[in-house]
Parts: sequence; structure tokens; C-alpha cells
Amino acid sequence: MPAIESVNIQRILWCLNDRGLTAQELAKAIKFDEAKLNAVLQGEATLSLGQLKRLAKFFNRGLLFFVTEREVNESELRTAGFRTLSNDNPQLAPEIKALIERVEKQRQIFLSLREELGEDDLPVFSPPDGPLDQPKVAAANVGRWLSLNGDRSFNTYRRAIELKGVLVFRSNGYNGAWQVPSDSEIVGFSIPHRQFPVIFVRKQNTPQRQLFTLAHELGHVILHGSGSVDNEIDLYSYAGKERAANAFAGNLLVPDSFLAEIKDWEKPDLPADFERWLREQTQQWGVSVEVVLRRLLDSNRLSRNEYLAYRDWKQQWSGTERSGGVRMYRYREPVHVFGKSFVGTVLEALGSRQITVTKASRYLDNIKIPDVHRLEREFNAL
Repeated sequence: MPAIESVNIQRILWCLNDRGLTAQELAKAIKFDEAKLNAVLQGEATLSLGQLKRLAKFFNRGLLFFVTEREVNESELRTAGFRTLSNDNPQLAPEIKALIERVEKQRQIFLSLREELGEDDLPVFSPPDGPLDQPKVAAANVGRWLSLNGDRSFNTYRRAIELKGVLVFRSNGYNGAWQVPSDSEIVGFSIPHRQFPVIFVRKQNTPQRQLFTLAHELGHVILHGSGSVDNEIDLYSYAGKERAANAFAGNLLVPDSFLAEIKDWEKPDLPADFERWLREQTQQWGVSVEVVLRRLLDSNRLSRNEYLAYRDWKQQWSGTERSGGVRMYRYREPVHVFGKSFVGTVLEALGSRQITVTKASRYLDNIKIPDVHRLEREFNAL
């Protein structure tokens, strides 16, 4: 395979520094001879086209990125939303930064496709007006704005939020570009934009935990108009913006009218029995016992000792990302990961011949072309 003589070595070095990697770690990650890679970085050897493709795929860059002579201009390469989020969270792991950048690229794809479909004047994200310093009031306004009735599942909230102009992405349980590293404590993040802000939710061991993360990130977008990267601990914080986002999420998912249905005199003495006590309400509202207890605590209907006792008991059941699944349903995964707004736009562009099926496959997490067609046929039923 012919060698590529015009590779910009400084751009490879920039990528290494950006990801916090050594040449040795890069060589291992892309299964490349370390001595050969060091020689390339010192300008003493060249890369073949195949080797450059492997390098570009690892860093999620196009080939043109590495053969351009100019220095890297981060303001051209990355969105303002990404730069703000990265600057506010300087300790972000390289894998999480790469995931955030990937999310932003999907958003850019979505905007480009909407424009190609004739939507030159995209709507501005406009949540309801209200006192943003009062999370409870804001949550009530947003609850009415979302027009939720009946089913209160994660997917129902997600779709209602998408229909208001927010892209909601969720990690999957398979190894790949859209999985949160198993050793990461990140449960979600949000990136504000004037048009189509983005919320990313980590797939967790129960849909109720995912739902609270979704509501928490929506709180950041609406209350603060700023991005946030959140760990598990942030979802229980009593300080600053995290406290406000948690209060917003709790009141959105369990408003006072719901809380009035709980009979305090039936509360059991043991925290292990709280699940039984609140089973009917949590199933009906689609939330976890933890969320209901937090609302009872904030309403002075539960002591802090009781709340903490339940949390200690529940720790043994906690978990983060579920893995595995049945790959025969691979065609459904883009909807699970990117949501119906994004996938519907890709399929609409494909149906109107604005993009090829090959490009649609690439936008939809590289599912196979037969899966793209199956997704087209079954999309409305998903």
C-alpha cells in the first residue's frame, strides 16, 4: 500500500496531547508497531493509507485532518458548547471528551440535514417563562409545557422533551463509540445551544435512574442555560446548581399532587420495606423509590436518618451501565441511542434522496444497509 508523504506530524501530536496519551498507549490502542510510530512522529518514517485510516478512526477525525498543513485551530474544530464544557471541567477523562465531541458532531449532522430538507429557519429553543431561581415553580411550568399524560416512562419523557427542540442521546450497552467507559463515574451531561440543545444520558441498570438523570440535565439547560457534566454524586448534591437541578428534577417527576397520594401513616419502620410501601406509586409514576423519598425528605415528611438508611441499604443494588443485549435487534439501536428526532431526520433525508443509504448508515452508528431499510419500515412502530 502506498505511503502518505504529506501527513502533518504536528496534528498527530496535537491529538495525543488532547487525549492525554503517550505514543506507546496510542500504538497499543491501534495495534501499531511502537518503534514504527515513534519513527513517524520523528519524521523518519511514513504511514501507509491503511495505517492513516486506523489512526484517523481512533481519533474520530477525517483523513484530511492529518494531511492539512495548517496548525490546529480549536475554534474551527470544536463548537463553543464543547469548549465551554471542557474548560469548565478540566479534569475530564480523554474518553469522555471524545464522547462529548462525538455528540456535538451528531448535532451538527442533524442541523445540516434539517437545512437540506428545507428548514432554513430552525426554531429557537424556548422553554416556558418563569422564575428560574425557583426550581419547584419552574418544574410545574415545564410539566405543563411537556403535556405529559398517562405513561411516565423514560421513553415518554424523552419523546416529549425531543418534541420541544432538545436532542436526547443515550449511551448503549455495547463496546463502541457510544458507550461510556465502565470505569467512568459520569452519568450524564448537557450542552446548551440556542437551537437544539443536547442532553446525554448514560444507560443505567434501571430506566428510573436514567429518567432522573434526564430530568436533572433538563434542569441545567432550563434553569442555568449552561452545560454540565454530572457524576452519580451530583444527583444527590445539596449545593449550588446541582441542588437546584435536583430540586427541579424531583418536582418535575413527582409534583405535589402526586406526593399527596402517599399515606405517611403506612410508612414501615425498616428501610428495606420502603420499596413495598411505595411500589404502587413508583410504578405508576415511572420513578425510583429514591426520588420519592427525596421529595418526602424535602417536604419534611421523612427524616434525613430514614433517607440515608434507605440509601445505605440500596447501595448493594446500585449499578451503572447495563451491557449486552440481542444483536438481532441491531436495527433498533440508533433510536435507543440518538432518539426519534435524530433518526427520523436521517430517514427523511434518505427518503427524499438528500443522502445515500451509505451515508445514512454512517450517521446511524454504522448499522448495516439491510438494517437501515428495516429501520425505515419499522420506524413509526418503535
